[in-house]
Amino acid sequence: MAGLSITGTMATHADFSQPGFSDERLARIPRFLEGQVEAGQLPGGLTLIWRGGRIVHRSQVGMMDVARAAAMRQDAIFRLYSMTKPVTVVALLMLMEEGRIALDDPVTSYIPEFADLKVRGGHAPARAMTVRDLLRHTAGFTYGFHNRTAIDAAYRAQRIAEMDTEGGLPTMIAQLAALPLEYSPGEAWIYSVATDVAGYLVQLISGQGYADFVREKILSPLKMIDTDFQVGEDKRGRFAACYALRDGRLDLFDDPQNSAWFSPPKLESGGGGLAGTADDYLRFCRMLLNKGELDGVRLLSPKTVVLMTANQLPGGKEIADLSPAADAFNESGYRGIGFGLGVAVTLDPVKVGIPGTAGEFAWGGMASTAFFVDPQEDMAVVFMTQVIADTARRVKLRRDLRSLIYGAMIQSHA
Repeated sequence: MAGLSITGTMATHADFSQPGFSDERLARIPRFLEGQVEAGQLPGGLTLIWRGGRIVHRSQVGMMDVARAAAMRQDAIFRLYSMTKPVTVVALLMLMEEGRIALDDPVTSYIPEFADLKVRGGHAPARAMTVRDLLRHTAGFTYGFHNRTAIDAAYRAQRIAEMDTEGGLPTMIAQLAALPLEYSPGEAWIYSVATDVAGYLVQLISGQGYADFVREKILSPLKMIDTDFQVGEDKRGRFAACYALRDGRLDLFDDPQNSAWFSPPKLESGGGGLAGTADDYLRFCRMLLNKGELDGVRLLSPKTVVLMTANQLPGGKEIADLSPAADAFNESGYRGIGFGLGVAVTLDPVKVGIPGTAGEFAWGGMASTAFFVDPQEDMAVVFMTQVIADTARRVKLRRDLRSLIYGAMIQSHA
């Protein structure tokens, strides 16, 4: 059931003997991750694979808190960061299904403060920003961490969309209204605070606080009992430490015993504000895999899930075709990948260059967490860890894990 690595980290692998996978090959996953732990690249990790109506693999390695020698545990709570984004998209699509907003509505219909937005250089946008632009990252906004332009620098200086922003989402909207866009809407794919703007739309349209809407309409119905915008005091012992990989060394980034996550955020971030468990997030993935329904609770219609997980980029292009620079940040990092509403979508596995299926959808978070759903193979995968690393490192880790998972599949529906 369990094996001890050289460094003393514990790896467990549940053997479910699921037809379609080789147990021997599935065992490569924790061995690979143990190697990452031993090399000092990860503190620990947890992997869940759901296929054919049940969990076919669960493994955990390493530590959730290295300094306190706390081993990784199945119910550990992780900062989801950008894995919050698909949750926000689902919230807005639920409102769309009620007829309260449409993808091609101009954003200024809801946020008139954006009426006078200019593109860098001072000219007017070539066309109006739409709700669809927000959800597919073609709105023209950016993130400060891109470190590419003066607009990025202004985002950093003003700490736009940070969870400790006084005044919360309305303050963020006012900040954005006073800054230029990087590009006209639809011209470029730039990973950005656009999903935080989408969270503000959820708040405006629903008449509830954004976080309250997500709790009531998504987290509670799906029984995601350990997922929220803050970590309760009673869960402190399950909150994993978060590290940053610097110069090949894991440095503590956020101490789980002295973390801002134990207090309500001043800004409820639709782009990165949730923390939760792997099992909870798997329930969210299973809802999408099951076309909007889980255990008798329906959040979206099947047609809406198909819309969400289809490539939405202008002209059917790939992310790489619309990125402003070859080294521009994104959580997928490949050719052959498009973008739907809140999720990357595999268009061509041959271009991607690793095993996979056209129609897979996926995303990840800043602390190297990731998920992907493969509807054709009836499979959902969640991987959790807590280490902030550069884009190339995160992309390689996800690429290796996906190769291991598909490499363990011995019967395919594709």
